Order: sequence, then structure tokens, then C-alpha cells
Amino acid sequence: MNSHATPYDVIVIGLGAMGSAATWQLAKRGARVLGIDRFSPPHGFGSSHGDTRITRLAIGEGDHLTPLAIRSHEIWREIERALDVELLTQNGGLIVSAPGPKSFTHVEGFFANTIAAAKHHGIAHELLDAQEIRNRFPPFRVRDGEFGYFESSAGFVRPETAIASQLELAKRAGADFRTQERVVRFEEAAGRVEIETEAARYRADRIVLTAGAWLPSLLEPTLASLFRIYRQVLFWFALDAPVSRFEPARFPVFIRELTGEAQGIYGFPALDGKAGGLKIATETYATATSPDLVERVVSEEEIAAMHGRFVAPYLEGVGRGCVKTAVCLYTVTPDFGFVIDWLPGSERVLIASPCSGHGFKHSAAIGEMLADYATAAPIRFQSAPFGFARFAR
Repeated sequence: MNSHATPYDVIVIGLGAMGSAATWQLAKRGARVLGIDRFSPPHGFGSSHGDTRITRLAIGEGDHLTPLAIRSHEIWREIERALDVELLTQNGGLIVSAPGPKSFTHVEGFFANTIAAAKHHGIAHELLDAQEIRNRFPPFRVRDGEFGYFESSAGFVRPETAIASQLELAKRAGADFRTQERVVRFEEAAGRVEIETEAARYRADRIVLTAGAWLPSLLEPTLASLFRIYRQVLFWFALDAPVSRFEPARFPVFIRELTGEAQGIYGFPALDGKAGGLKIATETYATATSPDLVERVVSEEEIAAMHGRFVAPYLEGVGRGCVKTAVCLYTVTPDFGFVIDWLPGSERVLIASPCSGHGFKHSAAIGEMLADYATAAPIRFQSAPFGFARFAR
């Protein structure tokens, strides 16, 4: 096993959404940084793939998250200019809800919280009744009494391109990388952190753990128990109606809280013509899994059930034929919130798990936040809501 004598300032373990952002932000500041990943990112085994991710600025999961989303938009535009790539499309976002009991979207009061965040941060939005939704977005089947929130600055980000772009910028800024290399363990010793992989040993002043669904395997059992992993399936269904109705100029990203269901649905416009289908998904939290044991094959029964229960009743012009599927992993804490904090008792091991299914929209700004932590710079965003201390109350 190779042993690298020269220590790094920071080693980032896991190069998905958060890790790629942190590695670039650290390298950009002149830090000696090494990024390690067991695969070759971007890849489809974790939580940062699937062609598109929703972004919205008014965050119903918590008002403290909106500044992160706003800053992430700014950073993505910076990356687009630097590399001449397309990351962020702001075609608008629609949230549909209804009075009375309805599906759970990460937190209680998600719809009302979203409106409150928009008002607090001055984010332009419209409130629509059922008929206004039908008139503006005909594919949505909405019932009388349902209502909507529309945010023109919302849209989608291309996750694979975002990750690849930040890794490229990090490389240009001097970062080192080891991919296809699995981290086995780490420990603090002699004022540094020692990292052992299957191929080598490395040293650093600090490490940043952004390992996503693999994070629990690197933590002691009590801490690991705070993070549960759930399998989610993404579906792309064929279109029976003209694709023009579903293209970004006419069809927004959407989140829909459903009456009589435990979970809602969310989806995206058609990006690859009629043959590419429409991406739509729900969220399930019935059975925890692990990234090594998760079932990555999507059955015909799952496809049929998804269309019959969650697509046909709510969208017109979306057929039963499934163009493709993908399996994604959610890492979920007891309160569905993020963790960005030092390992308890340590000032050298930083844990970042901005999880629970809506982390990607914040990832570019969280990369800055992680770089602040790792370089002892002032933290530019609220940090208390992300601490481990809340789980001890």
C-alpha cells in the first residue's frame, strides 16, 4: 500500500453534488486539496444523477435554506460563463396543493412555508386557483378547490454537468483526485487526519465527508443511526400528446401535494423530444436500505403502479410506456434536515449530509460553506440549523 508523506490541507471524501462543489471552492482558495471517490463521478450509483434536479428559491423546508438556493444560482451562472456549459434553466416552478389532509413534503406546512419564504426574501411569485392552473398549464389535471404557487425563478439544474464542471474547475485550480478508490477508514492522529483507502494512505489537516449514502459506513454506530437510506425511483414516461405542451417554455417543473396519499409527486418538462419522455417521480420511506444492497432494477410492476396511481390521475397526455428508469438514494435524518457540522469531539473531521431529497439545489453554495469551515473562514450562512446538537434535545 502506498503511503503519501506530503499532507494535504483538506481531503474531500465523496465527489457528488456537495463534494465536487467543496473541492472546487477549496482549490479556488489555494488549498492543497485531494478529492477521493469510490467511483468515477459523475455516476449513477448515489444521489446526484438523473438528468435534472428541481431548483426553487422559496424553500418550504426552512426559511434558512433560501439564501443557499439564491447563492447557488449565482454560482451556477459563474460556472456557465467559465466553461460555456448549460447548467440552470429557469422555466418556472409550480407547486399544487389542496385544503385538508394531504401528502407529506419533507416538513409540515410545506406550501404555507413556501409562500412565507417568498414574502420574506422578496421572491416574485403568483398564487393561482384551480382554473388559472388549468388555463396556463393544460396538462395538469386539477380539481376544483386545489390551488397553486408559481415561482418564475424556479426551474431545473443538470446534475451530471454541474458535478463534472466543478471537478474540472477544481482540477484547473490545482486539486488532486483519486477515483475508483474506496475509503476504508480514517482516524485523527498527531494533529492530522489519517485516511486509509484500499490502495493507499493519505494525511490531511482536515477532511470533509460528503459520502452521501455511504456516509453511515464511515461513522461509529450511534452517529450512523441518524442517517437512514431509502431507495427512490425516477421514471420517464412516453408522451401521447404533442411534445410542445411539455417543453420548458410551456411546462414548469412541479411538485404536487396529493389528497389521500402519503407522498406527493414531482416532475420536469420534456427535454429530449417526444422520444425522451417526461420525468416524474414520487418519494417512498417504507423500508430502509444501503447503497450496496439496494435493488437497482425497476420492475414492470413498479412502472405500472406508478403510472396508474401517480401519473394518469394527475397528468393528461402522458402514456403508459416507460422510456427509462433510474434508482436514486435518499439519505434521511430524523427531522428530514441537513447535517453540516464537525464530527462530535473533533475540529478536523467535517460531516456534510445535505440530504432528504432536496439537497442538490443548495449544493453549489454549500460547497462555499464547507470551504469556509475547512479553512477556518467566517461562515457566510446560518449554521446552527445544521448541527448535531439538535438531535440531543
